[in-house]
Amino acid sequence: MAAITVDLIDRARENVPALLADARRRLPHLAYADLRLEVTESRHAIAENGAERSSGDDYACTAGVRVLAGDRSVAPGWLGIVLGAADVADLEARLREALERAYRRAMANAEHKATAREKFGPLGATLAELKLYTVDVRRDVVPAVYRIDPRSVPLGDMVAAAVDVSRAIAAAEPSVRYNWIPLLTQLTRELFASTEGAVIDQAFALTQGAASVVAVGAETSQELYDVMGHQRGWEVIAGGVDDPLLAFPPFRDFALALAHDAAELAAAPPLPSSEREVVVVTDPHYNTLVSHEIVGHPAELDRALKMETAYAGRSWLLADLDAHQVGQRIASPLVTAYSDPALPGYGHYAYDHEGTPARRVTHIERGIFRGFMNSRQTAAVFGGEPNGHFKATSAALVPLIRMSNTVFDGGDADPARIVGDVDRGYYMVGHRIPSIAESRENFRISARKVYAIERGELTRLYRDGGIAADTRAYLMNVDAVGRDFRLYPIPNCGKGQPMQSKKLGNGGPTMRSRARVLGG
Repeated sequence: MAAITVDLIDRARENVPALLADARRRLPHLAYADLRLEVTESRHAIAENGAERSSGDDYACTAGVRVLAGDRSVAPGWLGIVLGAADVADLEARLREALERAYRRAMANAEHKATAREKFGPLGATLAELKLYTVDVRRDVVPAVYRIDPRSVPLGDMVAAAVDVSRAIAAAEPSVRYNWIPLLTQLTRELFASTEGAVIDQAFALTQGAASVVAVGAETSQELYDVMGHQRGWEVIAGGVDDPLLAFPPFRDFALALAHDAAELAAAPPLPSSEREVVVVTDPHYNTLVSHEIVGHPAELDRALKMETAYAGRSWLLADLDAHQVGQRIASPLVTAYSDPALPGYGHYAYDHEGTPARRVTHIERGIFRGFMNSRQTAAVFGGEPNGHFKATSAALVPLIRMSNTVFDGGDADPARIVGDVDRGYYMVGHRIPSIAESRENFRISARKVYAIERGELTRLYRDGGIAADTRAYLMNVDAVGRDFRLYPIPNCGKGQPMQSKKLGNGGPTMRSRARVLGG
């Protein structure tokens, strides 16, 4: 039985275009088809409280097909499959079968749509034809970047690294009574091909270290969790990340710093809530989650078009096609925000999962809302060119509009002066937990650490606190933006039904605004 490795993509790249061309000739009323094949080889090790918990290496191989077809109407048919080692010998046959099943679903869907149009009159007329906005058709190969191939790392070395960090935490911080240290390194290769002629072969390395710690104080316990990583090889764990926009120390130092924060916070008092708005300064790590929740998700056009209303909510940025915030002021002139797949880190890629070349999309330009992340289908509905943000966690799942690197842009203020100019207020350091309104029009986000600011100086440390605000009011009140822009990984952004958990990037600089502070 043949093993599945990323080299399987070489064989598929030779055969899949002919498979699609044959389907275009054979299947009546087929307007379009694309096929995605993805293979991941991964290795992991987990330590818990100084001992090995688990380790292993694995692979995943998935495929997904989209077909647009129909006689009296045109509609989509989707199919996703998970492949195993037993399928390698008959890979082309499995993919041909998937194409034909997706085609039959599209034809049935189109026929039901046409019948509903005839039966329900004006209501049926709202079932519009599914159209894809035209994009440049590319044939390209994008290699992975790494110094140490994830497939070459001995599991014993990974286990030893995880155990070493776990024991170092216990020795350095006696108040930390529990720690959990998972390490991951993997190589993924994706193939996208379409009946339009696209053939795109992209590969990604990814290495991640995470730490979860629980410190116990006299009156409370404090649990912290954080992740470092990059689209690179195993070198990230020992050497850290040294990119101008994305920087981490070696993982051991990263985990020890998190444990130190937990121990310090377990001895700190809880943040008192304010009765009214106060001045708040937020650091780049805290703004990572702010950009994610109040810019990224509401700027995903499938959410704004109410395609996920039933299970995830809507977006205050778009009430309907004629009532929206595009061109309207929603923030201070100091605020610019965008999504850019060209930035480094987890959100970096060259093409999305329908072969669209990825590009920056500006959401807020000097306070004015400019536009959404989209797909070929949603661009055809709302207008604007596709910008390459249609992504899936696995080739077997239907892509959704997802963030790439969604960030607040940096400004020109000195971060030290942003704090120094505050007479009384609070400084939010690091992010923890979000709580967001259904349409993202208001939010509450907790910080890892909160410091009081008194006459321009950081004074008392508090735990279990954060800020709550109306989104537009908070953005309109921004009166300082720092030049210390930084990117951070978000390892587990959830979206969709069934849920798709995806790795992506967010970030920003130090910023100052006004909000209520809420304690725990």
